[in-house]
Amino acid sequence: MDNIEIEEMFQALGPVTIRRMFGGKGVYHMGRIVAVEVSGEILLKADDVSAPEFEAAGARRWAYEGRKDKPVSMPYWSIPDDAFDDPDIMARWARLAYEAAVRAEK
Repeated sequence: MDNIEIEEMFQALGPVTIRRMFGGKGVYHMGRIVAVEVSGEILLKADDVSAPEFEAAGARRWAYEGRKDKPVSMPYWSIPDDAFDDPDIMARWARLAYEAAVRAEK
């Protein structure tokens, strides 16, 4: 996914900064990471407060294979399908990701 497409996805939040990281990209808003791009997929930040909403919407949590082939779950979730066709729905998920990023700092 190119940077312009990523910026458009997060336009409801305002300006985002995109930085290369770990073979993918980090998406930042106001200095806080709100999403990562891994293998062409954007994954939104979530936490104990917002993860149940992502799960209820059919999103899946990102995990990678760690040591001894054990999956390591990360605090990032796929974007619910209906958000891709509706900027208002995407805005809601982007705001939830930003709120999780703010809570993570505390």
